[in-house]
Parts: sequence; C-alpha cells; structure tokens
Amino acid sequence: MLRIVSWNINGIRSPLPGAFNQEPGNCSTVALGRILDKLDADIICLQETKVTRDALTEPLAIVEGYNSYFSFSRNRSGYSGVATFCKDSATPVAAEEGLSGLLASQSENVGCYGNMDAFTQEELRDLDSEGRALLTQHKIRTQEGKEKTLILINVYCPHADPGNPERLSFKIRFYRLLQIRAEALLAAGSHVIILGDLNTAHRSIDHWDSGNLESFEEDPGRKWMNELLSTLECQSESHHIGLFIDSYRYFHPEQEGAFTCWSTITGARHFNYGSRIDYVLGDRNLVIDTFKASFLLPEVMGSDHCPVGAVMSVSPVPAKQCPSLCTRFLPEFAGTQLKILNFLVRLDQDSVLKQSMLPLCNQTQTKTQQNKARARLTRPRQSQADSIRAQKNLKSYFLPSSRCSEASPNLELPSLSSFVTPKMQKEVMMDKVGEGQTGVSDSENRDEKEVHASFWKSVLGGPLPLPLCGGHKEPCVRRTVKKPGPNLGRHFYICARPQGPPTDPASRCNFFLWCKPT
Repeated sequence: MLRIVSWNINGIRSPLPGAFNQEPGNCSTVALGRILDKLDADIICLQETKVTRDALTEPLAIVEGYNSYFSFSRNRSGYSGVATFCKDSATPVAAEEGLSGLLASQSENVGCYGNMDAFTQEELRDLDSEGRALLTQHKIRTQEGKEKTLILINVYCPHADPGNPERLSFKIRFYRLLQIRAEALLAAGSHVIILGDLNTAHRSIDHWDSGNLESFEEDPGRKWMNELLSTLECQSESHHIGLFIDSYRYFHPEQEGAFTCWSTITGARHFNYGSRIDYVLGDRNLVIDTFKASFLLPEVMGSDHCPVGAVMSVSPVPAKQCPSLCTRFLPEFAGTQLKILNFLVRLDQDSVLKQSMLPLCNQTQTKTQQNKARARLTRPRQSQADSIRAQKNLKSYFLPSSRCSEASPNLELPSLSSFVTPKMQKEVMMDKVGEGQTGVSDSENRDEKEVHASFWKSVLGGPLPLPLCGGHKEPCVRRTVKKPGPNLGRHFYICARPQGPPTDPASRCNFFLWCKPT
C-alpha cells in the first residue's frame, strides 16, 4: 500500500503547537521527525512552509528516514513555499521545482510541459517565483506486478483577495498553468496526482456558508475546478467531464461538514464553521483502479488547516539515488551528515587500565588544588572588602558633602523631598520625631498619604472595563482593523465567542462597537 498525506502547516519553522501533543519551542529534527512519523505516510506534502532558502536550517531540511525537496519564494521572505518529504522506501526518480520548467535543472527534470504559448516568459517566471509548486516522479508497482510512473504535484494555489483584481487574475493564470502541466504529464503516459491547498471550495457542500455568498457558482475558481474534475459520483460512468477526480468525494459523495480549513481569528473550528479547500485529486484511471480510501484528519491540530490524504493499492519502488534537488545535496548541507559512529573512538585497553590504577593520593591532591583555586576566585579582594564597609545609606548620596560645599559655596541643591520616594519620606519624618521635632500633625500625615494614594491610582489604574456584547451580555474582545482602508489601525469590540452558524445561539453574536479614540 502507498499512503500519501497533504497538509498546509502555516509555517514549518514553528513547532506546530498542538499537533500530536507537540510542546511549543523551536522546531528541531526530533519535533519535525515525530510529526512526520505520526502522519504515518510514505509521501508527505506540506504547503505554506514560509521559509526561504537562506532561512532553511539543517534540522528542517534533513530528517532521519526521509529525503526532502523544497520550493522557495523568490520575492518575499516568510511567504508561501511547499515541501515534499519522501520516506527512503519511496525515494523519487526525479524532482522539479515550479510548473513552467524555467526553474528546472537541465540535467534532471520531470519534463512534459505542454503548450504554454498563451504565457509570456515573464509571466511564467512570475507564476513560479512564489514557490507554489513542486513535482516528484515516482515508480510504483501494481498488484499485478506492473511498474508505472506516478507524478505528484504538490501545490499551494494563490488566494484571491476580492479587493485586489490583480491577485484574482494571478490565481486564475496559475490554475491554467497547473492544468496544462498536469494534462501534459497525463498525455505522456504517467499517472498524475494533484494534492495540496487549492484555495477554492468546489461545491456548496464544501463550504458552510455557501448559501449566503453571492454568485457562489459563478466564482472563477469553481468554474476551473468544474472543467478540471470529473463529476463521476458513486462510481457511475455518467457525467464525465474532466480528466481528474476529487478522491474524497469519490468515496464520500454526500458527506456534510467535511471541512479542512477554519479561521483561527474567529475560533470557527470550535463549531466546525469552515470550508474544504485541501484536496487529493487523481487521474480518472488511477482513482478508480488503485485508490482504496481518501480521508481527512480534523483531529490533528497545529494549523488553521488539517491534513488530508489517500491510500492506494500500489507499492513504491525506490530510486537508487535521490534526485539532485534533494536538500541533502544543497552546498550548505553537503558533507555535514555524519553518522554517530564517526564520533566514537576505540580506546586502548592498556591506557584505560593505567588510568584506573593512578594512586589515590594523586587524585586527592588534584581535587585539593582545584578547591583552593576555586576558593581564591570566590574570596573578595581587600579593596572590595573596604568598599563594602565604606558603603553609606542611600539618602547620603542626596545630601551635600563637605568637600562639595567648600568647592561651591553658592551651589543650591534641590530639596530632598523633590525626588525621594514616599517610603524614604516616612523614614525622614520618623527620624525627626526621634530627634524631638514633632511639628507634623496627624491630619497632615493623612493628607500626604491621600495625595500619594491618588497619584499611584492614576498611574496604575489599569485598563477600562470591557463592554458587554448584546447577545450574551459577556465581556467582549478588542480587535484591530488590518485591512487597508480608511479604518486601518482602528480598534473595535466584538463578541468573544467563536464564530459559528448564525442559527446557533451559542456562537458569536453580531455585536460591534468602535473603541473611543484616546
């Protein structure tokens, strides 16, 4: 069996807190390796790694038992990016970054690019510059013993901002390029799987709030998926359109609430108020003949997405050597992977015996010398001891010295009461009482205490109480407008409960209140 998993992890440098009870902290080989092992897949495709090559560390790039391949964003740091981790038993024959072929190595690539005349060279470079696609070519063996070629296209498709027409155009052009490449590979005789975050909920059943969205079916991304996918359902041979099949809907055609992405800002995962935008799409023959299951893993936390995957009735045939794109061949990591045996040195038995037969007195003498040296280091010097004894009371530093008075007889020093703390003032007053100066009355003491109390209350008063929401009469949470526009940076209050179905009274109410400017 061949098991593949896809997961938008929302940053590979984070430790994915919550994923398989992973403790927060810096991601390490052990942490990432444990997560990969828990996913229990032969091939694991990750999206939105948010790491550039200069920030990629060896613990993230090289994990014991896996060979990995990364595609990086060329434009922005901490943005986009995909990675594919293959078990050594599923080592690919070839690996390639990007869809256009412009980033591929001349000596080693997957090939089969199709007709891209509709794109300019500059446009192709732009589409591949954000590190959104990675191809790995594998050999698989069917149950009948036949060897075939399987191409995995790991993609993180662009998100379309309704207020930015340029990004919508970029997203549709990326879709078109992905389809051209996938269909060209299929036409060349390879089986093809497209998996990852497609950033589009295909059907209304794949989106919780589709009924309230305007022109849901007219969305350009959904139209593209209608063209790419077959409407084959329940293994019926009717309504075949596209060359690929949504593997999850093939096995679960009417499953509701099967979502893979939720807003973390609104806490929508609590009510399963999300959408299904992560897929495992296989070519028609591959899904019908070899796919045995397609699944979601919503119980796996650590990201705003959950893993998705599929199981196939084929076995991987590992290549003898990893492709040149493998991270272990990068110059910054080459030659650093040493086995632990290289650090172990065989000791001569005679030298060990001589060391163990040293006279006990020599060992005692050595320890005594070490203790004396440690005592000399910790013992304060004479000058230090004198300075410690010469230290004065803190108030003495605020009084004029005789030397200062002689040098500057006309110098006027500020009053001590202008910079001493309330506690110091109390000490000075007690000294005066002890000397017989009892001119301060009890009422004056009380007035002074009240002044100090009001001062500290004004400084340490704390924030104002939060307003209560209208639906539940509970304290609200304060948010900040981050969308560009006239209200950018303004603060507002909303209901603190997670977002959920509008018909559920336990979910967030519609309370909204702008914060008063300070």
